Amino acid sequence: MTTKFFREEVESAVDALLMQQVLLYPTDTVWGLGCDAEVPQAVQKIYELKNRPAEKAAIVLVADAQMFARYAASVPDNLPELLAAQQRPTTYVVPASHRVAPNLLAPDGTIGLRIVQQDEFCQMVLRRLGHGLVSTSANLSGEPSPAVYAEVDPRIVRGVDYVVRWRQDDTTRSQPSRVVRLLPDGGLEVLRG
Repeated sequence: MTTKFFREEVESAVDALLMQQVLLYPTDTVWGLGCDAEVPQAVQKIYELKNRPAEKAAIVLVADAQMFARYAASVPDNLPELLAAQQRPTTYVVPASHRVAPNLLAPDGTIGLRIVQQDEFCQMVLRRLGHGLVSTSANLSGEPSPAVYAEVDPRIVRGVDYVVRWRQDDTTRSQPSRVVRLLPDGGLEVLRG
């Protein structure tokens, strides 16, 4: 039953993404809003739903180093070592490639990318979609990030195209990702610890 339910939810999420819709889904950290990272109209819908200023960039979840390279203008040589040393989910701020929806970029042309390493649901969705998945906390701008489904504002639930049912009853709490800027020399600048 659980395996069938899991597969059905992955397929339903991917179907919604392929139709350029917005999801409410459990990420590898908190509950998030997501869409295909290459569809500007869906990104815009997320910003409107959150009441979020356009200059506040969202991040993109990717499945692996190859997908990371799709959205980064350049990939540091030491990325495998950085990933191996991660203690928790980490978002890397890098110069963006032309494949990222323009309204996802920070004013300086960067994008935050996070390779999902621990979350099977996000991994499966990413692999089936074949594109990056926007990930921004499922809250109205300025409100706390929902760690569990029960904390998601009903206005957010009503505003999305598809609500993923997987892990809605899970009460495990995770903290938001660590955010670091990848420097040209391969070093890191911590933006959120």
